[in-house]
Amino acid sequence: MTQFRTVKSSQVVLKELMIPSYSNFGGKVHGGVILSLMDKIAYTAAASHSRQYCVTASVDSVNFVNPVEVGELVTLMASVNYVGRSSMEVGIKVYSEDFKHGINKHTNTSYFTMVAIDEHTRKPATVPGLILEEDIEVQRFIWGKFRKRFKGEYREQFKALHHDLDITSETENLRDENCQISL
Repeated sequence: MTQFRTVKSSQVVLKELMIPSYSNFGGKVHGGVILSLMDKIAYTAAASHSRQYCVTASVDSVNFVNPVEVGELVTLMASVNYVGRSSMEVGIKVYSEDFKHGINKHTNTSYFTMVAIDEHTRKPATVPGLILEEDIEVQRFIWGKFRKRFKGEYREQFKALHHDLDITSETENLRDENCQISL
């Protein structure tokens, strides 16, 4: 296996026309359709980089900043931004294009963590490192490193909070929240 691969070797573009069967009751494209396309392109980028089967380990927040309409062309762009030992962060940007009105919209950006899997042991497999050839690739790698670190810190803090949480006092703090306790 190659020890290092370029970011460009994992870059993928996927375009798909949004058809009526993708719509929800509001006439917009289901968010789940977009998420499925994002998962597909994340897999493609990670598998292209690692040259191995990959699984989705986590997805950072997905905020839909603009709706996608039926009839628009959705373009997803992805590349591996950061690699660990067996994991890869894949950055994904999604745009939609309204042909009729000539409008391009950024709909969302997200980061998927993909893990390479050894086909024989079914355990996480080592992935090649990244060759960073442009300033933006260096920046994305640094941001990916921080996202990984902060996700780990968040998990630890939440675990500690879960262990130490005083439910009785926190229940008292719910008076000004939009809930009604009926025990």
